[in-house]
Amino acid sequence: MLLAQRAPRPPARPPLMSQRRLFFVAAGMLIAGETIFWTVLAAVQSNSGVAALDAPVHDRLVASRNPLATAFLAAVTAVTSPLWMTVIGCAVALAWAVWKREVWRPALLIGAMAATFAVSTLIKHDVGRGRPAASDFLLGPDDALSFPSGHTFGAGVFLCVVSYLLVAARGTRTSKQSTSVLAFAAAAAGTLVVAFSRLYLGYHWLTDVLAAMGLALAVTGIVILADALRASMAPRPAPSIRMGRAALPTRPGPAEVRLAEVSLSEPGPSEPDAHRLGDHHRRG
Repeated sequence: MLLAQRAPRPPARPPLMSQRRLFFVAAGMLIAGETIFWTVLAAVQSNSGVAALDAPVHDRLVASRNPLATAFLAAVTAVTSPLWMTVIGCAVALAWAVWKREVWRPALLIGAMAATFAVSTLIKHDVGRGRPAASDFLLGPDDALSFPSGHTFGAGVFLCVVSYLLVAARGTRTSKQSTSVLAFAAAAAGTLVVAFSRLYLGYHWLTDVLAAMGLALAVTGIVILADALRASMAPRPAPSIRMGRAALPTRPGPAEVRLAEVSLSEPGPSEPDAHRLGDHHRRG
């Protein structure tokens, strides 16, 4: 017997609660990043607060240098320069577009990296802060402005955005949260290593890298917010009905039982009436 089976659930967007949580996470990252940046900027302009730690931290790191740490951190800072991060970001986006055959997430990554470079350049020229003493530089002269750290900003945005996009592409937003936590923890650890390399090599103050980390957090929040908005506006696929052989008979529902009772309670034609109807048809 062929019966209509229950239609399978269509693969759709994340649940509403997960979607709301994603909006709150994005808004929280944006607000936290902006708060960090503006607080550090105010401290730098007034030469108070956390800015009072700039000189002591710089002097302590310069005095604690050793060949092994210098070699490792020099390699880190060379790979994470703004130019290289832009090239790496574009390469990753292109590879993603070819492999996954999609445009949206590669465009998000490229847009984030482009915004990072533009915002960093704009703030540097607007604040106009100088670097520490050139005699403390370990990798040669650098006459660029100091606030914020372009290395830290670019590496933070790249690592955090890629971590989010990988997690979102696997659909982990609706499953265990441990994968998301580990991904962002790894991105944060990588950003801290880059920030420390800029302090250790003598090219930035502590407030430079703190402001850059705040900006990276804010840009990541904007990326997550944009992706969540797009997912929330995606249409849900219409359910379909499949025909197949029923494995077991199903019990009738209340409406079907009432319909059967009504049909049984209605009297049919009596036997004499049935004979008269048959004779009428034969005569006709």
